[in-house]
Amino acid sequence: MLTGRESLIRLIGKRRRFLPNRDSLLSSPIQSSFNLCSDKNGATNSTPPMVTCPVCAINVPGDDSVINSHLDACLSRGTKRKLSQCTLLQFNFSAQSKVHIPCNETDLSRTDVVCESPGEILPQNAFCGSPDYVLVEENGINYCDGSQLNFKSIKKTTIGGSTETPFNHQRIHCQNHVSSSSPNSEVPKLDVDVNIDDITGATLQTFIVGRRFSDVNRIIFGAHITLLREPHNVKDPNAIKVLSVDSGCCKALGYLPRELSQYLSPLIEKFCLDFEGYVTAASKNSLDVVPITITCDKVISNGGKDDDIEVFKFLWKKALHVAEFAKNYPSNMLKYQHNFTLLIQEVLRSTPHLFTDDEKIFMESFAALSGDSQRLFVRLYTRKGPWFRLSNISYSEVSNLQEAIKELSGNGFLCLLEDANELHDDIKEICNLLTVSELREILSILQKRQSSNQGSRKQDLIAHLLCLYEDGLCQLLPSMVLDKTGICIRISSKAESFIWRAERLFFLNGDQDLSAFLLVDLGIVKYPIYNCIISKQIFSNRSDLLAYEEAIELAQIMDHSLDENNVELVLRCIMIADSQISSTCWETAEPTTSELAAPFYSCFSASWVFSKVVLLGISFLERERRYKDAVSLLKRLLISFICDGRRGYWTLRLSIDLEHLSCPNESLSVAEEGLLDPWVRAGSRMALQRRVLRLGKPPRRWKTPSFSESIQRNITEVHIQGRPLNRETGMKSRFYGADGEQCGVEQLALQFFAGEGGGWRGVHTESGIWLTIFGLLMWDILFSDVPDVFRTRFQVTAPLDLATDSFYVVRKNLIESQLQRIHDGMAEEIIITSWESHIGTACKGVNWDRHSLSELRAAVACIGGPCLASLCRHLAQDYGSWSRGMPDLLLWRFHGEYRGEAKLVEVKGPRDRLSEQQRACLLLLMDCGFNVEVCKVSPAAPM
Repeated sequence: MLTGRESLIRLIGKRRRFLPNRDSLLSSPIQSSFNLCSDKNGATNSTPPMVTCPVCAINVPGDDSVINSHLDACLSRGTKRKLSQCTLLQFNFSAQSKVHIPCNETDLSRTDVVCESPGEILPQNAFCGSPDYVLVEENGINYCDGSQLNFKSIKKTTIGGSTETPFNHQRIHCQNHVSSSSPNSEVPKLDVDVNIDDITGATLQTFIVGRRFSDVNRIIFGAHITLLREPHNVKDPNAIKVLSVDSGCCKALGYLPRELSQYLSPLIEKFCLDFEGYVTAASKNSLDVVPITITCDKVISNGGKDDDIEVFKFLWKKALHVAEFAKNYPSNMLKYQHNFTLLIQEVLRSTPHLFTDDEKIFMESFAALSGDSQRLFVRLYTRKGPWFRLSNISYSEVSNLQEAIKELSGNGFLCLLEDANELHDDIKEICNLLTVSELREILSILQKRQSSNQGSRKQDLIAHLLCLYEDGLCQLLPSMVLDKTGICIRISSKAESFIWRAERLFFLNGDQDLSAFLLVDLGIVKYPIYNCIISKQIFSNRSDLLAYEEAIELAQIMDHSLDENNVELVLRCIMIADSQISSTCWETAEPTTSELAAPFYSCFSASWVFSKVVLLGISFLERERRYKDAVSLLKRLLISFICDGRRGYWTLRLSIDLEHLSCPNESLSVAEEGLLDPWVRAGSRMALQRRVLRLGKPPRRWKTPSFSESIQRNITEVHIQGRPLNRETGMKSRFYGADGEQCGVEQLALQFFAGEGGGWRGVHTESGIWLTIFGLLMWDILFSDVPDVFRTRFQVTAPLDLATDSFYVVRKNLIESQLQRIHDGMAEEIIITSWESHIGTACKGVNWDRHSLSELRAAVACIGGPCLASLCRHLAQDYGSWSRGMPDLLLWRFHGEYRGEAKLVEVKGPRDRLSEQQRACLLLLMDCGFNVEVCKVSPAAPM
């Protein structure tokens, strides 16, 4: 994958159905200083012939380099990536199976916050089925009250002399936990003591889902069942199959819900739990979910280690929580309606200055719609679309579908397609609604013989029909297609744009959507407790927001054009982004709105998004060996972004590309100037230093740089041999371990150090254990009261400024005080306290499942306070640079009861070498006082 592609995809998030600025973006004149629509020699490109990819069947330009690159990408990923990724919410809202589950009126937990103008209490989501097993309830289901996000305005500040931000300096107590507000629907508390021996005979009430995978059409009341783990399930490695034992042949009935199986599966595997049960209600049709009761029949203890008992208790309590939650709060499809309304109301309340009066009226009108209309709109919005056949829409909670569609259409939320004359622009999307048999029927009506080039796949049939239509041979195609589909509907572009904006402002990223409410209610995600002290807006005016949205659109066009291998469109996107950066750089010398608010808000500026598009474009140009164009863009980025942590990578690439252009003197000068840049750090700095040493030999440079001895320090190496399993170039090296089992080089090294290497214990973790230790040691500091770094209770588990310089500067006193405690030997005590207080709570870098408390305690005790404090200081000062590239193995061993030592080992296979980031981390750890080694694994000589 091109460098910067994955980051751009995360930035885009869920792809938008409609891009309102696409035409204006692509058609507007470009004020760029150079023309990318020419080849690497400067000649204007002629349009190459298009060829069909044999893997994904899309048309790509016929250039050799493009074809080879495209084939490499297709073969590496196996199948073409979908343009839209379904979310948990979307899966649960798809009408795959309709089941009827009675629901008792309950009252969900609340997170109450004082409100200056108290609004309506809106509920959160109730329990929802797993993504693969969809539940739909019957009409008239009662919904549950939930939590509310109400805020109290403490202080108002002015921006530009006007009070445009009525919520300034808000303090929001974001305490995220599930607590029942009704004694009749109380969820079991997780602090109840659990003993392994007491589990035998314990019962859980749950459901059989995934009935489409069943071998039995109808399940009778009282049928006896058993559970079977299915670890090789491609959809869910934690899958647990439900089998019938009455027939004697163990027929599959379905699966346990994913939320429950993720906790029961490790219990079944590690502790040998055995479950049996029976069906508590008969199914009405073959796709209904079926309520069951399961009983733990057998528990085999594995020796009663403290760590294992702790894991057992945690998993069993989680399983009880999920099962009880599902029983008290059955799948309630009315909940999404209220969560959606909550999101809209909160965005309008907190950022009214970003919407025009007409937009506010339009969005506020959603609350005035009937319940059926609201539920239908949210259902359609969370589906892929964009078009839907009216005949295929049926939701049990929408009692009057026709009236709901009429109301939504009349208020501008839906668009209807009833006239074939309006079908021209959307004919391809409408054809995708047809089945293969319907497409073939249309072809037969047109009396066109099916030829070999027509194909049998749906997309081939659609392409054939569209080709006939564009050639004027089938002018009746729109009416014929509409006769098959009937009336079609879609979300209006106006509504889609506003709701996309609301989600972006609410979550501040493209990764989250309404499913975030579900994850909190289910207990799958538990957010930490912190205060949102908001003193400044991210977008102080509407123009900043619109520019940011336009940049996101260009990023999506860029990503889509790379998927389609549309080289011309890729180059145009690069030039547009470059021109936008240039105009921003030269039009004003004053800082942007984001920089005025807070330095870490820069990622919400249009110029920052454009820079990511340009960076991806640079990677694309380098792949095409157009180094001259890449050099021009890199120089533009370095001129335009003076204070940016990415400057190190840009400078390194500039130096490398200049060397590709046979300009070694300029390449050396760029590297030397980069070393004077305070924003060039870690691996990039190490790479530039090594380039200076390599390029700066006499006669170019006579003086040896002062840093030469530091970066050329010897790192202790250990050489081991193993019996190789494969020796293929490009494949990860595999060996046979000491026990004869297949393993990677890291596991082979662990076995060596545990045996003849010195009796070390350890883990293969890379950066994971260090980020976990840092998060636990700095927990209270991470979530301390700092203005503007937390803005919503659904924030992605870290302050906004964590990866910036301001994190350490703003909290310097708190951090240094904590580092002193760590230096004085209190790290183990802090780890224990933090673990017991926050276990299971989401925090960036902290992995509760991968590392046990005993491992963390042993590692911290053997590392020692001074080394640990020094490393934590570097992470606090520059988390972005040092949170990656750490050694593969962390090893420790005790000398007596209280003394020990630790060692960090980077493992390299026969064809591997240290990256610059890894080398920089190893030297940093040496400076901190750690014992580090590089372990090189080589194949043993054949006998």
